[in-house]
Amino acid sequence: MQTPNLPAIRALRPAWNKGRIVGQKRPLKPKHVWAIRVRLELAENHRDLALFNMAIDSKLRGWDLVKMKVVDVMASGQIKERACVLQSKTQKPVRFVISEGTRASVAKWMEDKLMVGSEYLWPGRFHERLHISTRQYARIVRDWVTSIGLEASAYGTH
Repeated sequence: MQTPNLPAIRALRPAWNKGRIVGQKRPLKPKHVWAIRVRLELAENHRDLALFNMAIDSKLRGWDLVKMKVVDVMASGQIKERACVLQSKTQKPVRFVISEGTRASVAKWMEDKLMVGSEYLWPGRFHERLHISTRQYARIVRDWVTSIGLEASAYGTH
């Protein structure tokens, strides 16, 4: 008995994760952290420097980081030494120390004209957006990592 040759079944489009590294990303090494900090300081990019420093100090997920409010880190006109943020995934509070460099960079960011009247620490550019999106944060992280010559898909800040 002869079996007929059936046509091969192919997907209409490739899988979304084909060729991508999925799962947990490697943390940045201290030398990478300092390289990114130096580049952001030289570029005088106050928002990104404050965002990067806060991401490193807090070790929060991107979603929790972009939702941080000014009252979480500031009290009576000064940046707090310690902060507490409720994680959205676990619903548990995360307490962290805000380092001296991070306090200085956040204070510099708070002086910016974009921060006037903002409830969120990282406000969006448009009125209907209260804070930057997690997608925007991912693009910013990708730019930081590629600026020091690393593979963007391999590293993260959480």
